[in-house]
Amino acid sequence: MTEYYYNLETGEVEEGRVSEGLHRMGPYPTREDALHALAHARHRNLQWEEEDRRWADEWDSEGSQDS
Repeated sequence: MTEYYYNLETGEVEEGRVSEGLHRMGPYPTREDALHALAHARHRNLQWEEEDRRWADEWDSEGSQDS
């Protein structure tokens, strides 16, 4: 099965592990998924930030060390 990677230096999609791991995101199952790697990462980061905010709100409402 072919894996695709997004190269952070060139902005290009690579088939297989062409560049160093430090410069690539992936693997992705399709070239299209790899092409949208940065958008996927942004979306995922926003989701995690929202989860962190909810967790912090729940922690504060249950009585944290800040109370």
